[in-house]
Amino acid sequence: MAGFKSGFIALIGRPNVGKSTLLNALVGEKIAIVSPKPQTTRSRITGIKTTEAAQLIFVDTPGLARPRTALNRHMIQVAREAFQNVDLILLITEASGTDQLARDDFILQQLEGVKTPTFLVINKIDLIDNRQVLPLIAAYQQRFPFTEYVPISALKGVNIDELLQTIIKYLPEGPRYFPSDQLTDQPERFLIAELIREQIFIQTEQEVPYQTAVSVEQLEDTDSGVLRVDATIYVERDSQKGIIIGKRGGRLKQIGQAARQEIERILNTRVYLALWVKVRRDWSENEQLIRDMGYV
Repeated sequence: MAGFKSGFIALIGRPNVGKSTLLNALVGEKIAIVSPKPQTTRSRITGIKTTEAAQLIFVDTPGLARPRTALNRHMIQVAREAFQNVDLILLITEASGTDQLARDDFILQQLEGVKTPTFLVINKIDLIDNRQVLPLIAAYQQRFPFTEYVPISALKGVNIDELLQTIIKYLPEGPRYFPSDQLTDQPERFLIAELIREQIFIQTEQEVPYQTAVSVEQLEDTDSGVLRVDATIYVERDSQKGIIIGKRGGRLKQIGQAARQEIERILNTRVYLALWVKVRRDWSENEQLIRDMGYV
């Protein structure tokens, strides 16, 4: 199609600045899990937005912070790979003062030498006075040559359309890489595992969600029209297993019920979800186990 634009856009930023919320807002549907806890995203998640004029392929990356574990190092590598071969980079930060610049220093170091056009997207502007935005932009201008500065609120939907239009301006002409109604390239197993993991982040505290992985062992379309999902939740300690299961299995039941409802909503089908909890000691420090969990 003459004049049609398409391209790949990487979303990068510190943990918990709203990248996954922004991805969902840009695509118009929930495809990435969202939690108030940082570093919820572990894998590279692709979201697709198709308009009459363009197809935008967004890559949501794990939050960039100095790594402390083997899993953290993998997450950093995923993020770096995402912005090496894209048409545009969106650095997401928070609209909460010039101290954000110091907190983003590690990420800005990773961007040094990158020639790809890069936007600074200032999220959560609904939480501050508008007069605070310009000083924040001025501080970042002195640190890195951003192509555009776009203040938004991903949660409230403020300036999302403006951001989309600005992105399209910088994309090259190209084909539709995906069908117009496709929202992500992730398989159902991945989405289901992420929705279960989202509930673990919501319903547990401290180190438990960060040392938890989910593996979907079986998907089966039954004769009754119900999708049967068998999934295993892996933790690193027996004590964590007890926390996930809860008193008389109460917490595991709550996790399962909430996850099932989200899976049914997104897949638009009835779901039977069976969950098990198993211990794999120190899996987040073991490169082979990280691969076994599907994060590499």
